[in-house]
Amino acid sequence: MAHEHDKPAHPYHLVEASIWPLLSSLAAGLLAFGAVSYMHDWAYGALKLKVGFLGVAVCMFFWWRDVIRESFQGFHTKVVQIGLRYGVVLFIASEVMFFVAFFWAYFDNALFPKGGVWPPEGIKTFNPFDLPLLNTLILLLSGCTVTWAHHALLHKDRKGLVQGLAASVILGVIFLACQMFEYSHAAFGLKDGIYAATFYLATGFHGFHVFVGTVFLFVCWRRAVRGDFTAENHVGFEAAAWYWHFVDVVWLFLFLGIYVFGA
Repeated sequence: MAHEHDKPAHPYHLVEASIWPLLSSLAAGLLAFGAVSYMHDWAYGALKLKVGFLGVAVCMFFWWRDVIRESFQGFHTKVVQIGLRYGVVLFIASEVMFFVAFFWAYFDNALFPKGGVWPPEGIKTFNPFDLPLLNTLILLLSGCTVTWAHHALLHKDRKGLVQGLAASVILGVIFLACQMFEYSHAAFGLKDGIYAATFYLATGFHGFHVFVGTVFLFVCWRRAVRGDFTAENHVGFEAAAWYWHFVDVVWLFLFLGIYVFGA
């Protein structure tokens, strides 16, 4: 029989031993090495890259599965939830600096172009008020639907939560489809100078973040349909919402800095 003194004397969660941090590190290392191998045309570079990416994805799935199970087991106390939120904030801060590097590379060349002209001669840029503007409106609308879903959750409106998340996922997919269409009609390629390189790196990595965010929101939608979230405990959804708003803000800077200023 359990006694009162058997209960934890603190609100923190001392996690059990897990293999996922070690495997995640090995998979991430293989992913980085595979990327370098692929870009330098080393032997089996593409295979290393694919295996590393698959390994990271598998580790993410099972590690987050364990975190969700810990929540169901009651380990995510208020104090633990605060720690999880801090972790998400620090992750997003690191992502901000990731994109700062791309903006730095772009504006370092845009403000002080080597040939005195930006964009460089021969580069035919996109009309910012065509498809890029449409994509901007799509992402802004998706931010509204995520906020709608969050508001519905806080007011215990499960139907509104599910509908808001479904709309956000659909808008994310539409954005990605529009970006793929845009790339297929671009008048320049990745290797066509510094403008093309910075354009594709910045917008391409943003597109990858939209893909990750869309998957994140889809998982939240599945969990919402299952009834996992409550008004008091929904850190997983908060993380997805914060990440999606971060993606929205980055796109606004991309639209103004690269599409409008660059044109």
